[in-house]
Amino acid sequence: MAGRTGGMRQGLVLAVILGVTPAFAADPDNGERLARRWCAACHVVASNQRGPTGEAPPFATIAAKPDFDAARLAFFLLEPHPKMPNMQLSRTEAADLAAYIATLK
Repeated sequence: MAGRTGGMRQGLVLAVILGVTPAFAADPDNGERLARRWCAACHVVASNQRGPTGEAPPFATIAAKPDFDAARLAFFLLEPHPKMPNMQLSRTEAADLAAYIATLK
């Protein structure tokens, strides 16, 4: 009986891990919505966006950099920068935005 209980416990732990993990994954679809709302005035955020918007690099250019790292970009987005407005993104929003940019590679 102890072996069966241990197996059931392991199965429960695995189910909890598998069930919880996707909740913490970044959401690129939400990142695209955020990009269109907050970033499109300065960046080209999607291939169907019309015209250049200024000095800010297109998101596809950012994604194509050899050293692109979504986690590093998400951290960057949390800190205010002189050329960028202080959007006060949550950690989840910053991760979602970085995940969207990563899809543009």
